[in-house]
Amino acid sequence: MPYFRTQDDCSLYYETYGFDSSGPVVVFLNGTMLTTVYWKPHANALEDRFRVLLYDARAQGKSDLGERGLSLEGHVEDFGRLLDHVGVEKAHLVGLSHGAQVALAYAAHSPGRVDRLVLCSISAAPSSRAKLIVRSWLEILESSGLEAMVWVALPIAFGESFLQQKERGLDAVVKGIVTRNRREALATQLEAMMAYPPVSQIARDIRAPCLVISGSDDPIVTEEGARKLAELCNGSHEHIAGVGHSIPAETPELFSKTVMRFLNTT
Repeated sequence: MPYFRTQDDCSLYYETYGFDSSGPVVVFLNGTMLTTVYWKPHANALEDRFRVLLYDARAQGKSDLGERGLSLEGHVEDFGRLLDHVGVEKAHLVGLSHGAQVALAYAAHSPGRVDRLVLCSISAAPSSRAKLIVRSWLEILESSGLEAMVWVALPIAFGESFLQQKERGLDAVVKGIVTRNRREALATQLEAMMAYPPVSQIARDIRAPCLVISGSDDPIVTEEGARKLAELCNGSHEHIAGVGHSIPAETPELFSKTVMRFLNTT
């Protein structure tokens, strides 16, 4: 399994698809509690036309938490060095939720290295509900443990249609998320997220073509907040009916088609 070591000796896990070709590069960036496993269907769908990079950021999945603490700026630095490590000069970035914040911040920090930007399930500014949700996850994680927190997060992360379809398999979904996360690392990540700089402040520095995608059943990101972010980035916005916060998992075919259409726009 490929790992990259940062300057402070933190080990980051990554995967590559289609890197034996010369096609453009697409990088998928994880949401909170997610790992490279989440993106594999999309990597498989794109690898015939693109080189695809997946990775677990600090405190996610198979990557270390590290010693220096977590911050948005630290994630941006890690990501840039990872691109250097795998020999990528410029890439399309597709980020979900927390991964969208990292993608946005990296695009503002290193505009010459980003072709196009897809930001999924992210708002120009967090609502009071969104901030309370993150705080409540942290409180439940610390008081009742990882599995309890995942069960509480499930109806927030997924829309009604998906939950109905997967009702009999939700135990397996929770087990998979619990297996791929660590309590201390997730708690550290949630604490750090509450101190991230405002998305609206970062968005004003975006120069790459940008697409913001939101779901109608998302209790964390409002349609208005997603549309405002698209305006700040001088980008476009697509609002998908009947899905929640985890759009790539809830409607994978539509998500892949939407991303492909945007990346292939001249």
